[in-house]
Formats: sequence, C-alpha cells, structure tokens
Amino acid sequence: MRSLRNAAVIVALAGLAASSVSAQEDKNRTVDQYKCRDVMREAGPDRDIAIAFLHGFLLGKSGSQSFNLDTLHRQTENFIDRCLSNPNDPALDIMTAVKK
Repeated sequence: MRSLRNAAVIVALAGLAASSVSAQEDKNRTVDQYKCRDVMREAGPDRDIAIAFLHGFLLGKSGSQSFNLDTLHRQTENFIDRCLSNPNDPALDIMTAVKK
C-alpha cells in the first residue's frame, strides 16, 4: 500500500512539472521556479501533494525528521491564504515564510 501511495506521489509531481512547463522546451526545473499560481491551479489531491512536497522539501533541507501535524495543518492554511493573495510569488518563498 505504501509503495502504491509513493508511486502516486511521484506521478502527481511529474504531472505538476509537465503541466506547468508544457509551453517551454526545457523540462528541467528547480523547486524555487514554481509560483503560487502553479500550485493553486492544481486540483484536489494534486494540490495537496504539491503542498506536501514543499513541506517535505523544507523539512529535508532543515535536516530534521520530526514534525507536528497541527503545526503543518496551520502552515498549510497560511500557505494557501498567502498564495491566493500573492499568486505570482514563488511557492517556496511563501512556504518558507509560513514555517518561520
């Protein structure tokens, strides 16, 4: 079951990357190139996965392996609110700000 879920995450992230860059030739991207609008345009589970990816990316960068579910929930709500108000801001910058 876990491997199926992991595969779904990989497929969803690949879909996010493909849909966000389809008009451009170069398919290589960095996390900081994604704007809030790119994340917010995703539907349902795809948006959830993109937000979870940002949480995980920053958790991995911090070197920590622990997190609080209530804190992540609040940070996600703040991230969504800020992204809706600032769709042209880099999603990574907004996620970094809500984690402080």
